[in-house]
Amino acid sequence: MEKVSAVDTDRVAVRQQFMERAIPEFVGIPAPAVSSWTTAHADLHWANLTSPLRLLDWEGWGQAPETFDSATLYAYSLLKPDTAARVRAVFPLLGSPAGLAAEATVCAQLLQTVSRGDNLTLEGPLRDWSEELRRRQSA
Repeated sequence: MEKVSAVDTDRVAVRQQFMERAIPEFVGIPAPAVSSWTTAHADLHWANLTSPLRLLDWEGWGQAPETFDSATLYAYSLLKPDTAARVRAVFPLLGSPAGLAAEATVCAQLLQTVSRGDNLTLEGPLRDWSEELRRRQSA
């Protein structure tokens, strides 16, 4: 992920306009300021990882808020609390003020998919995560 984030590109994976609309709608907070934009795979979940380690499914890569990929991997780990805790431990920007924009964006993206009938098994954990994000925003 460090190598990916260091790639210079004009491609855009996440637009500020999406964040400004979707985060208030689906997470219930104003879109947090992005402290740093970096290059992201932008669809980093367990089905896009192989052994030996390779990242698959690159069509959406581009600029996103810093920690976007780790926030995505965290989101797709929520059904396995031990795995989610490990992802948070490995990526310490998750849970920090610098990670709030990426986490809120990923949470909003996935809650939007839930509203369309997808990722329904993640709905409860995503709603819990959105509550945590609201608490962090107001702190």
